[in-house]
Amino acid sequence: MYDNGPLILDGGLATQLEAQGCHIQGDPLWNARLLHTNPQAIRDAHYRFLLSGADVISTATYQASITGFINHLDLSSEGARELLMSGVRLAKETVERFVSDSPAEQRYSLVAGSVGPYGAFLHDGSEYTGAYAKEMTTETLKVWHRPQIDCLAAAGVDLIAFETIPSIKEAEALLELLKEFPNSKAWLSFSCKDGRCISDGNPFTDAVQIANRSRQLVAVGVNCCSPAIVEPLLDSARHLLGPDMSWVVYPNSGEEWDNEQGWLPSRQTSAPVPELSHTWVKQGAALIGGCCRVSPTHIAELKQQLKGSCTSPATPLRPV
Repeated sequence: MYDNGPLILDGGLATQLEAQGCHIQGDPLWNARLLHTNPQAIRDAHYRFLLSGADVISTATYQASITGFINHLDLSSEGARELLMSGVRLAKETVERFVSDSPAEQRYSLVAGSVGPYGAFLHDGSEYTGAYAKEMTTETLKVWHRPQIDCLAAAGVDLIAFETIPSIKEAEALLELLKEFPNSKAWLSFSCKDGRCISDGNPFTDAVQIANRSRQLVAVGVNCCSPAIVEPLLDSARHLLGPDMSWVVYPNSGEEWDNEQGWLPSRQTSAPVPELSHTWVKQGAALIGGCCRVSPTHIAELKQQLKGSCTSPATPLRPV
């Protein structure tokens, strides 16, 4: 567990950037392009989530990769590496600024280095199917992810967030790769198709069993799914969660994405993230936040629901 109850994660970084007037929809680099074109917008978005009560903010590197930066920004390999590492520096600088601006808060937030699936690089929605993994070997996936993880670790990120992972094979590759960075801790979060299965069709229970093999994971869970399916997913694997492992949960707003029309109302009714968060805590969730379409306002509501007006400890929050 963690000091002072569950850690509050941030929400949809791209959602907040778009609210600030940034145009990133349809971009193959998504919000990672702003590391190159508008780093101040990323700082501003991070700061807004910190103001809303986030104990953990995630870097703008979900769709970042050395290959992607070389292809789409015409950077050298070294320039691409530097740009990816800058995502960590921007987040850490913003945390330092927040601490300096708000001494009464007595809160020092962590920075999670976002690592999206290979499907995020493909920019074809396959992070929600994992279909590409059928044609790739575990070693090929490790080769792909290694430079990104190396950059985040070298930049001094507090945690690595393997997120929206759609397949068992890619999860295995990431956990094998994590061993090459023995000083790094991480969480592993899956995209899921329903209340029992991750996106590639494998049971969520299998995903949790794989996560339990790693001594470097602090949490396993789900993100960018409807809030409505979180409870049954966690319930399906409650008996498998190891004694040193917690759930990490950060669903989207419940709306559904359509490549042609954008965000559409959900076809199933779901309570919002803050309202459901108490159930997830009872199920063992120790890190809770939001993904796409979850704004700083929602995170502030989540903070109020779970922590009220209590004050966070003055020392950096760490897994214990």
